[in-house]
Amino acid sequence: MIEALRTQEPGDTTNITDAAAVTNVADVTDPEVAGVTGVADAAGAPMALSPDLSGLDLAAVDAAIRRAAADEIMPRFRQLAVEDIVEKNGPHDLVTTADRRAEEHLTVALTALLPGSLVVGEEAVHADPGVLDALHGDAPVWIVDPVDGTRQFVHGDPGFATLVALAHRGELLASWTYAPALGLMAVARRGAGAELNGVPLRTGSPAPDAILDVATSHHDFTDNDQKRVLAALDTGGIAPRPCGSAGLEYLHIARGDLDATAFSWENPWDHAAGLLLVHEAGGASGTVTGRPFRITGGNALPFTAARDAETARRILGLLAAAN
Repeated sequence: MIEALRTQEPGDTTNITDAAAVTNVADVTDPEVAGVTGVADAAGAPMALSPDLSGLDLAAVDAAIRRAAADEIMPRFRQLAVEDIVEKNGPHDLVTTADRRAEEHLTVALTALLPGSLVVGEEAVHADPGVLDALHGDAPVWIVDPVDGTRQFVHGDPGFATLVALAHRGELLASWTYAPALGLMAVARRGAGAELNGVPLRTGSPAPDAILDVATSHHDFTDNDQKRVLAALDTGGIAPRPCGSAGLEYLHIARGDLDATAFSWENPWDHAAGLLLVHEAGGASGTVTGRPFRITGGNALPFTAARDAETARRILGLLAAAN
């Protein structure tokens, strides 16, 4: 049940510099939209009521995600035929039968669990970009990446995940990060913390003067200008490396195994689940212009998620200076 998520008050915003800010969980949403039933906007006009989610069983969502992976993903892991793999926008941007079938499975299962909800899935948006408009509507939205880390999946690497987040009018309410080949299920609930396989997660902070491990957008998916900006992190005290599955990189931050990320793309299915996970584990995030990251798009890029505000401040300062 997630009634508590619907009434959790927004948190504070921490200003870092004129060019960069880090935020807590409330600020990875649209700040104009509060998650409390019946509030008014800044002009005093009544806003749409938040959906009644009190009847949603979180355990059933967990089970639906596991079932989709068991039925559609894992039977194809290391068993893909040539015809199961298709290029979308180039040789590094792949989609498989497992991606498509798992998203179809989840679309049916999740909307059945929450009648009136919609799904914004990576493959559905690829087929029809208009699907993204649901993020701006009044219906609750499931944001789905059926196989995050498709390239790893294709190459038989277990470092992939199924990502699901529940949002309403840009506000993240809950998320699931499931790595079936690794036996990991991380769950976050707005205002209620984060867990990995039932154990609470806390990001902690890097040791003083420690070299920061930072996962950055992979060079195969960045243009020359993005590479130039991200190169600002190749400096003393920071050890950047190309990211793998974005969802698993967020999980590494939530576990305290990775200090930060620096990403130059904003697809909501890649970031929604992980951002909530990191924030609920005690981390922070922000964009280079001082605005919070919005899952509805239009973000200043690149942006960061980090174990704590001080780490986010350091990463954003370097990126902002190079941007």
